[in-house]
Amino acid sequence: MTDIGGAAFPAGRQRRLRRTPALRRLVADVRLDPAGLVLPLFVKEGISAPNPIGSMPGVVQHTRDSVRKAAHEAAAAGVGGLILFGIPATKDARGSGADDPDGIVQLALGDVLSEVGDTTVVMTDLCLDEYTDHGHCGLLTDDGEVDNDATLERYASAALAQARAGSQVVAPSGMMDGQVAAIRSALDGAGFSGTPILAYSAKYASAFYGPFREAAECAPQFGDRSSYQQDPARATSEGVREALLDIAEGADAVMVKPAMSYLDVVRAVAEAVDVPVAAYQVSGEYAMVEAAAAHGWIDRRRIILETLTGIRRAGAGMVLTYWATEAAGWLREA
Repeated sequence: MTDIGGAAFPAGRQRRLRRTPALRRLVADVRLDPAGLVLPLFVKEGISAPNPIGSMPGVVQHTRDSVRKAAHEAAAAGVGGLILFGIPATKDARGSGADDPDGIVQLALGDVLSEVGDTTVVMTDLCLDEYTDHGHCGLLTDDGEVDNDATLERYASAALAQARAGSQVVAPSGMMDGQVAAIRSALDGAGFSGTPILAYSAKYASAFYGPFREAAECAPQFGDRSSYQQDPARATSEGVREALLDIAEGADAVMVKPAMSYLDVVRAVAEAVDVPVAAYQVSGEYAMVEAAAAHGWIDRRRIILETLTGIRRAGAGMVLTYWATEAAGWLREA
């Protein structure tokens, strides 16, 4: 017998349940499911072939044709959702492509929905940074500051464009104050009260976004986004407060981004809210694993599944990950 804190436990009990893969699966508390994975997809206007992203091996900027194929493969693997990011051929200060009915995301939505139907959930990222020539997430004042209230009008317009094109979930990621309320009001007023909002509620000003900014061609042309994204040095209570504010404004689900360095925030938010919680395993997390695996320093498959399990264990019901299709295939094999 082993004495732990005054209580006696039979020696070996924990280890006996770890002896075989089948036993470990049987008693697992945390399970990965392809239906809980969401695949981010980049689609770029005006290219004739998929364009590889140097900092994200295996990830590409899609054409309208290739994004259909990628969506089909993800749905066939059982991936629960897709989220589309658009890169227009031309950009301007107001991000006109974001709400253009003929904008790349609106057109790609139609392509993807015709390919996968209702077999997976097709979502759209809702922000301006991919569409503005300055790379910030909103309209700018004359002195170069992001104009929060003017930006809300653009977000509402983009939400309507995405909903009209068929988006099954809109996901505002700009971290503007009041963005969920503005989008909810616009959707409800236009007859889209059934369109859910997945809010990027606790989105941090992180160094892990570098490869994404190459993929989405949205690096800020000056300054950074620290004035409107959250400070990594703040306590988890701020992330919880942001999530609760978004829910009060009408969010149907909330997200923490990034995942790996913010698992404490994922846990705190999951314990505080009564809506689904997502976490985004972002581009920098992906790139680090791929780089280490390319050098033979780590077991790539084991690391990928371990990181996804850690995010789920922290409390995320949905995980946005660039490995979604591949991981779903592994899980179905197991």
